[in-house]
Amino acid sequence: MRSDRRRDSLLSDINVTPFVDVMLVLLIIFMVTAPMMVQGVGVSLPETKSAEQLNPEQEPLVITIDKNGVIRISDYKVGVDLLGEKLKKIFENRTSREVFLKADKDVSYGRVVTVMAEIKKAGVKQLGVVAEPVGETGESKQD
Repeated sequence: MRSDRRRDSLLSDINVTPFVDVMLVLLIIFMVTAPMMVQGVGVSLPETKSAEQLNPEQEPLVITIDKNGVIRISDYKVGVDLLGEKLKKIFENRTSREVFLKADKDVSYGRVVTVMAEIKKAGVKQLGVVAEPVGETGESKQD
């Protein structure tokens, strides 16, 4: 009986084909899902002719009220009762006390005023209201 030495020897090479397959699948998943990641909250802003652009270099703190009345600081939900407390904690580490408020045009005026009062109670020095600029013909840019 003779045994074949080639069958008994161990393979020292690593098979990378399954690794490459997994990495390609992960790459495809990332490429498909990356465009779906949207920054911020979708809000239908009121329109005005005198809207100025926000300066992206300042990284302003943006508080959003969506059409359901849900309040968010950046992307994090917060109740109106905890808004002032959260803002005070945020401003402990910031030099600028500037806040921009984005409220959906369908939110009640009372809700917006309540949120503005809480922001002012937190010690905010400058409060800006964000609006959508209207085009030269009177039509919204969103159309």
